[in-house]
Amino acid sequence: MIRIFGLSVVVSVAAVIAAYFYGGTSPLGAAQAVLLVLILGVLEISLSFDNAVINASILRRMSLFWQRMFLTVGIVIAVFGMRLVFPLLIVWATTNPRLGPVEAIRLALNPPTDGSKTYEEIITAAHPQIAAFGGMFLLMLFLDFALSQKERTWISWIEKPLARAGRLDQASTIFALIVLVATAQFLAQPADRHVVLIAGVLGLLTYLVVNGLSNYFHLDPPEDELDDGESSGASGSSGPSAAALATGKAAFMLFLYLEVLDASFSFDGVIGAFAI
Repeated sequence: MIRIFGLSVVVSVAAVIAAYFYGGTSPLGAAQAVLLVLILGVLEISLSFDNAVINASILRRMSLFWQRMFLTVGIVIAVFGMRLVFPLLIVWATTNPRLGPVEAIRLALNPPTDGSKTYEEIITAAHPQIAAFGGMFLLMLFLDFALSQKERTWISWIEKPLARAGRLDQASTIFALIVLVATAQFLAQPADRHVVLIAGVLGLLTYLVVNGLSNYFHLDPPEDELDDGESSGASGSSGPSAAALATGKAAFMLFLYLEVLDASFSFDGVIGAFAI
């Protein structure tokens, strides 16, 4: 446990200590800063559970080298890219005149007092397009699973009708577009409808491209992996055999798939953090 989570614990403690000193000289300010960091930590952990489960189901299909690549380089890209670089890009793209990275960081650390937009307000204003893009990607992921033909079901009265509907060619794309149009028409603000539609279509296209490349490189698990406990390596352990693990171009496409998937799961976490 210490070997796996030791670094995470050290970083978390360092973040709490940094928040204490950043909170100011008064005990109240320092306590508020520490409390905010603790709340954000709990939020990040709770929002990461489902992401971790899906990541693990895909990582088990990759070779050991590519598993390590995602758990090192991939995690660095996902964490720093989505939680540091991505918000800075939003601030740069939505401010007029444009704010550079240094100015954006300065704006984040020192909220303006002259009535101009704060860092949090700029990020929150970009929520419609962020949610539409990430939401459509995750919706397509869910629909492709829910509408697929499965021998074993958990909630049969829901899953079996969905599987029958999935026999329609491109059913997941059709349903996702219906949801997108309905969301833009009835849930989005009138000024945001075109933004939601464009971002949603881009999220859909991203999924179709990444998923299409995955299918091109034959990344679907073999049939014998679909039955729990029946697929085993030479050692008899459950899971895909060494011969079935993705390597080369196939593993690289899985790596990119995981990066986009992880980014999509992170959208709401970023917005939720700014809301807190």
